[in-house]
Amino acid sequence: MELQLIQNKIHEIRGQRVMMDFDLAEMYGVETRSLKQAVKRNHERFPPDFMFELSKIEWDSLISHFVISNRGGNRFLPYAFTEQGVAMLSSVLRSDKAIALRLRSGTGSKSKIQNPK
Repeated sequence: MELQLIQNKIHEIRGQRVMMDFDLAEMYGVETRSLKQAVKRNHERFPPDFMFELSKIEWDSLISHFVISNRGGNRFLPYAFTEQGVAMLSSVLRSDKAIALRLRSGTGSKSKIQNPK
């Protein structure tokens, strides 16, 4: 993904810059369902300042303001990940792209949302 494409997927919600679970799943080359399962298995690694679930009102607003498709009528509300949540997510996912991002950003360092190529 190009940097501009990633930047276009960053939204401000609840006063925080976040990326949505479905965009991160695409970026990491996994299904959204798999990403959410990894988060649930490792819930202790994702405190509220790393990740939160959108409310129905927030989701509806995001859809209308940013012309995001409803992704085929999701039954569940999406998760929003802060920068720290994105970094943690790369450590719990097992995809090649997540591993590449983890290796590039280095362990223990504060990383920016980057293009995993």
